[in-house]
Amino acid sequence: MKAHLEKHDPEKNIARYYRMSVLPNLFGEWTLRREWGRIGRGGQTRMDLFRNQAEAESALETLSDAKRKRDYVKV
Repeated sequence: MKAHLEKHDPEKNIARYYRMSVLPNLFGEWTLRREWGRIGRGGQTRMDLFRNQAEAESALETLSDAKRKRDYVKV
């Protein structure tokens, strides 16, 4: 499962992205990988571990909903 969100506001010089993906790791856990930053620049990355795929996907949906409430849109 993946999500790519962006926020644009030229008047405020805002051009941001937020990417998330759910991936299995080698130890039987699931990883929610998050990347964010300014479009066209290198950003930051965070990896969160979950016991199963359902928990990781639920976290992705929760974060995606929170970002959409802050004017991010799916790309």
